[in-house]
Formats: sequence, structure tokens, C-alpha cells
Amino acid sequence: MPTAEELISAASIRRLGEILRAVAPQESDWRTVTASSRRLGPLALGERARTVAAAILADLPGGYRPLAAVVRSALGEPELTGWMIWPVTEAVATAATASEQPADFADGLALLAALTPRLTGEFALRTFLNADLGRTLGIVREWTGDPDPAVRRLATEGTRPKLPWAKQVPGLNREPGRTVPILDLLHKDADEAVRRSVANHLNDLSRLAPELAVATAERWLKDPDGATRGLVRHAMRTLVKKGDPAALGLVGFRGERDALAVTGPEPAAREITVGDELVFTAAIRNTSAEPVVLAVDYVIHYQKANGSLAPKVFKLAKRTLAPGESVELVRRHSFRPITTRVYHPGPHALELQVNGHRFGRAGFVLHTTDRAAG
Repeated sequence: MPTAEELISAASIRRLGEILRAVAPQESDWRTVTASSRRLGPLALGERARTVAAAILADLPGGYRPLAAVVRSALGEPELTGWMIWPVTEAVATAATASEQPADFADGLALLAALTPRLTGEFALRTFLNADLGRTLGIVREWTGDPDPAVRRLATEGTRPKLPWAKQVPGLNREPGRTVPILDLLHKDADEAVRRSVANHLNDLSRLAPELAVATAERWLKDPDGATRGLVRHAMRTLVKKGDPAALGLVGFRGERDALAVTGPEPAAREITVGDELVFTAAIRNTSAEPVVLAVDYVIHYQKANGSLAPKVFKLAKRTLAPGESVELVRRHSFRPITTRVYHPGPHALELQVNGHRFGRAGFVLHTTDRAAG
């Protein structure tokens, strides 16, 4: 994945300054924007965007309307595109929501929609949502009928409760149902990127209000098109990993706990070292008189720094078993060092999860290389 330095780079911000200088030399010399490119080094991606946005506003201190005029002029430049757009959208959102002119709020959202095909306005939309949730959602709902799929995607992506890299919108967390009407209008969208955004949005809702998310997906499945079932599967992925019975049934898994005879999971070794693999086996038999459709996962209970255990679910297999049929499973789980996880030595545990039901907790001990060597 590209780094923050590669996305909002110093070179791209210097180029942004050149574009602004070319379209509005009479408004500003844009020195602060150019200078901001030298302050980006240690900053994360969002901080980079906000730093450059502040520089834009410093170079053009007259409020929203002069800024909007300059940005609309800059839209005539094809090179105003890519990740340099993020700080521009942030500047627009900050100025529009701070304006004392009521019309500037709606105009700022219209300008955000005009900018979003150049990259996206989803992050800056959060400023509008936090300033006036109801008014923003009313305008965003109108975007669901826009001919440009980038604008329709902005309607669902920018209002996601848990949008990555974006600031939180407490109002959406308190009232997750506020965005469902937007999803209802877009879940059959002709554009795949829009539908994927809808699925990710509904997955966000499932973390806040599982029953609402399941009920919404169930309603869509009563009148599906060719893409609806795939969208629902993607949207229910968090609830499926958690073993939510309603979500599992919605995406086609069936088979209750008393219909299954499960052996294992059985680790091949009860002590392993960081860098090794945990190898384990398990077997499942359908003891019922009906076929079962199984989502088979496994759970690693990782040791935390304070000595407690924290579970993490991993996908293992999907299987359909006829009455009396069995399946044997083998998995190798790596404990090689990775940047996203810190391994703590000590007792860990392993479980199998089948259609949300846990089976056969087995303990094992993880050693660091130094401890194992000693």
C-alpha cells in the first residue's frame, strides 16, 4: 500500500501551488501552500491533508466565496487531480461550514460533489455532517440520483459510520438508521464501486446496530437483482465472523450445533516459537437427516501484554455436508513477525467455530526466540 508520503507528496503540493497561482495570481501568491510542502515529512496522511488545507485558507483569508471561485477556476485544470484534491476539499468544507452566509453551506456541498470525481470528497464530507447532520444528509440523498457514479458513491461512502482514515461523526454513531434511506436508493446501483460502498456501509452499520443491518439486508433480498446476494454476503461479513445466527442464515449457511459432531481442533504441537506455524486438524460430521451448509472458522486467543487473552477469528472453509457426511480439515497458522501484531509469549488458545458455534478449545504456549533458545 502506498505511504502517506507517496500519496500527498511534497511534489504534488508544490504542483497544487503552481495550479492555484496559475488560475488566481491576483488573489494570492500561494506561498503558504508551497511552503507547506516542506512541513509534511513526519505527518500521517490525514494530518498532511489538514496542514495543506490550513495553508490554502491562510493564503486566501477572505472566507468561503473567494475560495469557491478559485477552486471552480482550478477545476478547469486537468492536473488538479489525485491526492492533492483531499486538502482542497478540506479547505472548502472548513470555509463553507464556518461561513455566516446560509447559502454557502449548500454551495460547499455542491463544490465537494464537483471535486469528488478527481479523487473523492468523502473525508471532507465529515465536516459538513458534524456541522449539520440533518441538512447534510438531505442534500446527500439528492446525490443518489446524480448521473456521475463518483457522486453517488460519495453519498454512501462519505456517510459511512466507520469510514477509514476519516474523522468520526458522533451523530451517525448515535443514530445509525439515519443513513439507511441512502443505502436503500443505491443498493441496486448499476456501478459496482457504488454497490461495494453500500456493502461496506452496511457492514459498518452491523457493528453498531446488528439487528438493523440484518433487517435491511433481509428487506433487500425480498426483491433482489443479480448483484444483491453478493452485496449482502459482503455486507454481512463481520456478523458472519462473529457467528450471528441471523446473518449466517441470510447468506445461506444452515446447520445447528446439535446437527454437528466436531472433533478437535487438535494442535500438532502444544509449544511453538515466534516464526513457526501452528498446525492443527479438525473433523466435522453431519449427524442430522438434512444437508448442512457450514461456515468453518477458527479462533486464536492471543496473549495480551497484561496476561489476558483476546480472540481473533480467521476463515477456514465453507462446506456442504450431506446427511452422515464428514470432512477433515488441516490448517497451518503462521506466527511469523508482522508489523500489525505484537506477539506476547505465554499461554494461547485455539477453537473451531462452525456456523457461529465454538468447539474444542485447546491450549498451546508461544515462546519468543530468545526464550526458546534459553
